[in-house]
Amino acid sequence: MAILIILSVLVVAVLVLVLVPSQVKTRFRAIERVFIATQQATGETFTREQLQGYPMAVQNYFIKGGYIGKQKMSGLKAVFSDTPFSLGVNKPTVTIDYTQLNRAERPQRYAQISSRIYGLPFEGLDSYSEGKGAMEGYLAKFFRIFNQRGDYMDKACLVTYLAEAFFLPSVALREDITYEELDALTVKATMKAYGIQVSGIFTFNEKGEMVKFTTNDRMAASFDGTLAQIPWTAECAEYTTIDGMRVPTRLKATWHYPEGDLVYFDGKDVEITYF
Repeated sequence: MAILIILSVLVVAVLVLVLVPSQVKTRFRAIERVFIATQQATGETFTREQLQGYPMAVQNYFIKGGYIGKQKMSGLKAVFSDTPFSLGVNKPTVTIDYTQLNRAERPQRYAQISSRIYGLPFEGLDSYSEGKGAMEGYLAKFFRIFNQRGDYMDKACLVTYLAEAFFLPSVALREDITYEELDALTVKATMKAYGIQVSGIFTFNEKGEMVKFTTNDRMAASFDGTLAQIPWTAECAEYTTIDGMRVPTRLKATWHYPEGDLVYFDGKDVEITYF
């Protein structure tokens, strides 16, 4: 009898894991529905006149990148499939599917992570809206293993939004982002929103492509909740041309720990949809 009970419990547990949708997927689907339904074409295009006063490296991104005359985007959906993702220093690397949504009208960003850890489904939901950032992680669909919120997350999420400004180029020309030219290919960017100020350094190449963003305004948070102020870099590479515009297809994120660099995200062949 005891064996039958144990087997029944196991069968029910497996059926729940397989058939019941996770709360992360359910929540992200609802977020995506609202995100897409509220996208509104601006009717505006990128112009050379609008670029006047910006550092030449920023101007070249739009001019050499083929954006002049193109309609400004209101949002972006990016899908990274089968992406190596490190769980931290001296921790394993897993493969994840990562889907993110960025809005241009106001600082807003969501991301869903799907993977498996130790054979069990692992899912994460990053969110940044109305100045509040959060990062949640769930194991086996329903067991929350971390829920990071607070001022440090608000700041980290805002600087991540800034780092991706040229990924959704309408954001790069927002009025709440200012630039200071450091040299011909390097620009300091500062963004102020919701009472928070963040900054970082954008690096461009001679072709006008943005290749790197570095900041000290992002805290490294581990699974056990430990926080550390660590320099962070996001890199863009392998640009391709989509509808006449140069767009990166590879994004890599690195923590620069004193012991050495940790490349924890290396997304290739990203699928981008602009709204």
